[in-house]
Amino acid sequence: MRRLPPFAELVAFEAVARHLSFTRAAAELCLTQSAISHRVRRLEEHYGTRLIRRLNPGLALTDAGQALLPELGAALDALARLDGKRERQLRVTAGSALCHWWLAPRLAAFMAQRPGVSVELIALEAPDPSIPDVDVRIRWVAPKDDVPGPNQCALFTEQVFPVCSPGVLPQQQPLRDKQALAGLTLLHKAVHPSGEWSWPVWLERLGVAAPRKRGAQLRFADMGMMLSAAINGSGVCLARSLLVHDALLDGRLTPALADFEPMTSVKKHVARWPAHKAGDADIEAFVQWLVGESKRCLDATRALIGAAAARPPASPRKARVTVAG
Repeated sequence: MRRLPPFAELVAFEAVARHLSFTRAAAELCLTQSAISHRVRRLEEHYGTRLIRRLNPGLALTDAGQALLPELGAALDALARLDGKRERQLRVTAGSALCHWWLAPRLAAFMAQRPGVSVELIALEAPDPSIPDVDVRIRWVAPKDDVPGPNQCALFTEQVFPVCSPGVLPQQQPLRDKQALAGLTLLHKAVHPSGEWSWPVWLERLGVAAPRKRGAQLRFADMGMMLSAAINGSGVCLARSLLVHDALLDGRLTPALADFEPMTSVKKHVARWPAHKAGDADIEAFVQWLVGESKRCLDATRALIGAAAARPPASPRKARVTVAG
């Protein structure tokens, strides 16, 4: 009879050894740093030797750890290839705006990393019992509901800030005079008339006097529709950082202000899966990919906001003078 080492502990050690970081291994496996550390210690107890040296700062593999890693990595790769021989499908649900503005364009990249996995994406604002066999639900929840667990992983927290088409702004440059923002057409999210989505709250936060005259207003129940209107030059909207990443990157949208502090969204995104599917390799791989891809995009969005603030003011355009010959 084979005496096999504990599998979950092997997976934890392999992640730590690849990253040389408990933090990054925990993020990849959607576990706490403490859980990863305990698993590594149990594996060390199983082998009766230290596998990782805990330095200050950083980590290093012992000779035993260095000897184990190549064979362990090859074994896990072989298991992944074996799993890839069967047809697998993930059914994923998420909010409409997240599906259309961020997730859908990226699914091909995930599938390229996970050969043999098909993904069915369903735009869904709330759980619907009429849609069975959902593998991963991406939900927008209150902070108290984002605690990691055996069938839930915290994904990302977005920031909210004003964006618009460059053509809406004078000389297509973010405004340096915050008061000028009140003179532009402001697009409103109808279902969130207060808090982070409220223009009165934002104008007060920026120290901007509200417009004296209130004309006709554009209101949208759906964030995706409001972003489409903003891209088409209808006005300035308050948007979530992950949703506008691609439009900021390709220049369809720009921060409306050159100098401002984004507002951290109260709600957070989590991934949830059925309890009986805990430990499913494809679900774990998809959730880990979501964590990594969202972090990459959110970091890039913050850099784009910083670049707008660092951009020098546009020089006033000088009138051309034609001298008759």
